[in-house]
Amino acid sequence: MINSMTAFARAQAEQDGLTLSWELRSVNHRYLETQFRMPELLRPQEFPLREILRKHLKRGKIDCTLRVERAEGQPAMGLNRPLLLEVLAVIEQVKRDAPEMGPVNPMDLLRWPGILGDSLRMDDTSITQRVGELFEEALSQLIAHRAREGAGLNQAICQRLDEIDTIVMRVQALMADNAGSAQVKLQQRLAELDIKADPDRLEQEIALLVQRADVAEELDRLTIHVEEARGNLKAKGPHGRRLDFLTQELNREANTLGAKSSMAETSQKAVDLKVVIEQIREQVQNVE
Repeated sequence: MINSMTAFARAQAEQDGLTLSWELRSVNHRYLETQFRMPELLRPQEFPLREILRKHLKRGKIDCTLRVERAEGQPAMGLNRPLLLEVLAVIEQVKRDAPEMGPVNPMDLLRWPGILGDSLRMDDTSITQRVGELFEEALSQLIAHRAREGAGLNQAICQRLDEIDTIVMRVQALMADNAGSAQVKLQQRLAELDIKADPDRLEQEIALLVQRADVAEELDRLTIHVEEARGNLKAKGPHGRRLDFLTQELNREANTLGAKSSMAETSQKAVDLKVVIEQIREQVQNVE
């Protein structure tokens, strides 16, 4: 079964006075490209999270956003008391060595790097562990969404492959009477010109016209490519690049069919074929 590259997932949880929420967005891309937006204190987790994501996804542009919000009523500022005590102890030691030093301004202490900060520590083990668990939960939702979208794409592509089969069978039926049609047209043309042709020469010309308009090889290759596409849809992924290549091959055969067509109806069928193949190509752009 195929997977889509377009999906969205969101997972949210409360932990130690914080509201944690992951949002994962996935769109189509030629390769796997990931982008993480998260608080700097949690940035060390980015690499292991990238590795988790790469184990499950093969293609697509994935935007991963972690939002951390303080619960209502939580103070915005916090005092790093252990660091403050260390700084005060150093100051007392300096005072013993330099008694003439004046009193320390409390505001100067608060300006010391690390004394004041966010009242909630996001680098606690419980927070980092919950962030990882929540990411895997959101990733599972994203994978499930991509699978559901992929099921729809699979159905749409299979329907259009069936349409190609129908068009091929119709062209085969038209070409079955190609020799008779060529003979009638050539005789009508000779009658219009009031020319009597040698029967052997006429037979040779008809054979030549039929040979030039023979599209049996193109129809066979169309059938082969369609069966290959069906097999690819049932195989283990990723599928996107292979299906994209097959649509190019299908389009090449459709172009040749149109160029060799000697009847208006087969020319129309070649156009119909190209329309269906283009519809497949559009769907394939979202396949992982």
